[in-house]
Amino acid sequence: MSWQDELDELRRREALAEQMGGEEKVSRQHARGKMDARARLAALVDDGSFREIGKIAGKASYDENGDLAGILPAPFLFGKALIEGRPVVATADDFTIRGGAADAGISRKMVQAEKMAHELKLPIIRMIDGTGGGGSVKTLEQIGATYIPAVPGWSDVVKNLDTVPVVALALGPTAGLGAARAVASHYSIMVKGLSQIFAAGPAVVDGLGDSYKGSTDHNQAKEDLGGSGIHTRNGVIDDEVASEAEAFARARHFLSFMPEHVGQFARRSNCTDPVYRREEALLSLVPREDKQVYSMRRCMEMVFDQGTVFEIGRMWGRACITALARLDGWPVAVLASDPSYLGGSWEAKTSEKVERFVKLADQFRLPIVHLVDNPGFMIGREAEMAGTIRYGVHAMNAIYKASVPLASVVLRRAYGIAGSAMSNAETYQYRFCWPSGDWGSLPIAGGLEVAYKSELETAEDPEAELAAIREQLDKVTSPFRSAERFNVEDIIDPRDTRPLLCEFADLAWRRLHAEA
Repeated sequence: MSWQDELDELRRREALAEQMGGEEKVSRQHARGKMDARARLAALVDDGSFREIGKIAGKASYDENGDLAGILPAPFLFGKALIEGRPVVATADDFTIRGGAADAGISRKMVQAEKMAHELKLPIIRMIDGTGGGGSVKTLEQIGATYIPAVPGWSDVVKNLDTVPVVALALGPTAGLGAARAVASHYSIMVKGLSQIFAAGPAVVDGLGDSYKGSTDHNQAKEDLGGSGIHTRNGVIDDEVASEAEAFARARHFLSFMPEHVGQFARRSNCTDPVYRREEALLSLVPREDKQVYSMRRCMEMVFDQGTVFEIGRMWGRACITALARLDGWPVAVLASDPSYLGGSWEAKTSEKVERFVKLADQFRLPIVHLVDNPGFMIGREAEMAGTIRYGVHAMNAIYKASVPLASVVLRRAYGIAGSAMSNAETYQYRFCWPSGDWGSLPIAGGLEVAYKSELETAEDPEAELAAIREQLDKVTSPFRSAERFNVEDIIDPRDTRPLLCEFADLAWRRLHAEA
């Protein structure tokens, strides 16, 4: 006697689960330009590596004889998979079943997925498409009562943020708990034109009186309220991509820089880029005219291992570039001032972005490289209204609290409190300065007329006197004067930046491994 009948029943239930919300709703999903949940899981992970957990869970219906008549699968799929040969927990909401709403599902599945990640120390990827929670007005009618909201398993979401890399991909309209799950991550992505994020859905906001100014239809209203053009520029979501395939590729790329969990080290890659590569273009990168800008991203491409710079959050907090990269194969976190935006001055959003990124680097033990050209925190009425100094101090505190090795390279400016936030002055300063360096407690050029007012007023030729004063101060502000007093450690040939940073990466990782 065998158990073949039961196995046949299992296969039947699995086949029903694979139908998801049914042929019509799956076709509707595809017609919207969206992949279905199972196709997404297959596209995200290594070929054939996904092992689903709880596949046949759902809401079953039975006939008068107690035999299975049909089943509505749970709108949440998860399982163990591999990405680049490394184990992960992969999850996907199924929008074809009640729009991914959790009131159609089994909350324990989502809870178990989150628990699996932190208890087994595996990165987790959430592919979010729908509300993922809450329920509906009809649900309340069915229950017959209301309740004070609670989110089952949210403590596990919090634990994951403290223990493993968490990636969130918003792949459709995402509201309520779905939006919260997207934000509760270390790296998040939206697909342009496909994804929207709302604290509450458009219908709810519309009911409260928002008329979606300028919107001509419901789809336009969703974009106006919560499209990627909003949330990748306000810092809610890190990055915007053009397609789901690009979202999967970026998720995999991000994880390639990460360890599998806190306490494990990220992996070094094979590097074919020569450590002693010296780029001639670095010598003339920074203009002599202090008001001229240059491309910091071009500098990064010349300094780090070729093809490894992975920028995060490009569209928000734009005065500082944040990226992951490699030096001689070693993974590092990169901060780099962008002089083409606000002259590189850190405003509130930039400071918020820097704080978050430094905390990520420290949590997952990635050495930090800081390429500096910062004239200070942003000033002016708008900056004061935004509370810039508070956010700036938070960024400074994050840098001072970070316990991973940090190297800074001062390409040009480092002024004021923001200049002092570029590295922790209380620790060993692994720092290099280019001959184009210009630093101090405040920019001298802007205050000459005030500082030398009496001399200029009594001079026979004020313009000539001002030129003479400026020439004199140019000598005082020479970086060589700072080096004489050992106020800066080393002035280097810009072409030596890559070899010296590769040396730093090697020593930094040597220290990190020694701490283990």
